[in-house]
Amino acid sequence: MSVDLPARIQLREAVTPADGILEGPRILREPQKSFELFGLRPLGRVIGAEIDGVDLARPLTPELRAELNRALLEWKVLFFRDQDITSAQQRAFAANWGELETNPFIARGDDDHVTRFERTAAMPGYENVWHTDVTWRPNPALGSVLRLIEVPPIGGDTLWADMAAAYDNLPEDVRARIDGLTAVHDYLPGFARFSDPALLARWQDRFPPVEHPVVRTHPETGRRTLFVNQAFTTHIVGLDRAESDRLLRYLFLQAHTPEFQVRFSWRPNSVAFWDNRATQHYAVNDYHPHVRIAERVAIAGDRPF
Repeated sequence: MSVDLPARIQLREAVTPADGILEGPRILREPQKSFELFGLRPLGRVIGAEIDGVDLARPLTPELRAELNRALLEWKVLFFRDQDITSAQQRAFAANWGELETNPFIARGDDDHVTRFERTAAMPGYENVWHTDVTWRPNPALGSVLRLIEVPPIGGDTLWADMAAAYDNLPEDVRARIDGLTAVHDYLPGFARFSDPALLARWQDRFPPVEHPVVRTHPETGRRTLFVNQAFTTHIVGLDRAESDRLLRYLFLQAHTPEFQVRFSWRPNSVAFWDNRATQHYAVNDYHPHVRIAERVAIAGDRPF
């Protein structure tokens, strides 16, 4: 709102740096669905809900699987407490959503489909950057199921961001600019600082850089979702390096908006199940040198469009 000032009053010029996030109201499309087969408690306005009344050790009925999928599409990440389950039961739960996939750059659990994150004083965590998992694959993961086995005495939370909300809140001119653009994703930037170079080199031919839309369409909800991330996106196709870097820095920044986020504090036997097509996440590394052990099972996805 403009205000007419008396002639004797003049405001000095003050301009914040360009390409930042401005204050003001956000567009927040709060989910509205209700569920009959379990209790659901939202932990955030647009993302994150805790599920009560589901035992992940037991096989899912088709009806329960369908209702959990509706909840996942609405809330993007589902949390389950007090789930004393085995790796095999974790895999069985995840397999309700499709074929499981492996990750050659992360230590394995008891089989190829379980990745194990064992963080100790000698091996601190490196997942404390906003990212979407395995976007360096031609078909990035549909989602992941993460189970905490050992929780540090303080810290170790994980945050998720709703990247559909992030897209909805971009200025109209930015949305118009990025719709139709593609970006290159590569595993090397995300792993090179802490992985064995020989291991990374072994997979270069198997996983060359891949292009994905800067804005993908969710295959089930149809929502437009911002699909670039700081860990694996290297540049936007067709832009010179300086312009690409500037635009990507601005787009990466969108995940940092608290209104689009949920933060989860882990307890032993807590489980998170998230939609990798619609979110980014960030594992807070504030617990070192305490131990934090987690196991993850990932579900193969489809080619973004």
